[in-house]
Amino acid sequence: MAKHPSTLEQFRSFCFQNNATDFEQAVEYFAVFGGMGWKVDMSRSLDELIEEKILKNYRYIHGDIAKVTQSDRTYHSLLSGLSLGDAREHSAFKRANVTRQEGEEGIDFLVENNLLIRKTSEAQPLNEREEVSAKLYLSLPFFRFWFSTISPYYKGIRDGDYSEVKKRLISMKQDFSQVIYMDLIKEALSLQMRDDAIEKIGAYWDKNNEIDILAKTKSGKIMAGSCKFAKAKMKKSDLSALKEVCTKVALDADVFVLFSKSGFSNELKKEKGATLKLLTMKHLYPLMDNLSEKDQLVYTNKKY
Repeated sequence: MAKHPSTLEQFRSFCFQNNATDFEQAVEYFAVFGGMGWKVDMSRSLDELIEEKILKNYRYIHGDIAKVTQSDRTYHSLLSGLSLGDAREHSAFKRANVTRQEGEEGIDFLVENNLLIRKTSEAQPLNEREEVSAKLYLSLPFFRFWFSTISPYYKGIRDGDYSEVKKRLISMKQDFSQVIYMDLIKEALSLQMRDDAIEKIGAYWDKNNEIDILAKTKSGKIMAGSCKFAKAKMKKSDLSALKEVCTKVALDADVFVLFSKSGFSNELKKEKGATLKLLTMKHLYPLMDNLSEKDQLVYTNKKY
């Protein structure tokens, strides 16, 4: 398997291997089992599969992960902190209750051993003296699920009591998939921009501001975007809020991009045009098109 397959590569491999046909269900199951190469029966409930494949095999999976992390408490604390927090380096140090030096050494180890991916903001903050912390993401969806939802409740799981982890599952389900969606939305946007290909895409953040999507096209256009996963439709006020952040950070965007899982108000739809792109779930579905054996990644870890 490649050192760091993209989220899309991992997702397409998962979908092909498990004969996924429903996009939202595929993301939901991938957010739990993704990146491990396990065969998953998607006709069964996710809760049932989690209990059978993960909770009942806790000791064995924990042993496999401990070999990679060397059973180091600092590494485990950092991974748990990053799976639960805002992915910023300094936040992880606080959550793990480690010094900056301990944290940086731990992060370096985890990045070198492919457990973490380090990302930086796509643009410098307006205040050049402001230090912007990198963001760190667990390299596999399963790792994020494990360290956010399984590892913290190891005592109960070890003793066969799954009550705490099951409560956690109810509150965390949307959080699992949101990180996946953010990556897939960027891939879908790239598909939309075939006439003016995106050369670079990521996000912007500083101490006080965030922009979900920041991209540059071949022609030099700057694209800034915002994503919403709530049940309410996106409104014109959401576009105004995005433009306000861009103004604050002195970002001169040529095109604005909005993604909404629940669609858009009629007022906002009227604004759609050359300088505003509106993306919905239907724009993500092509990411599952034309799956074939060439999409399947090779995994060498144990299968459960």
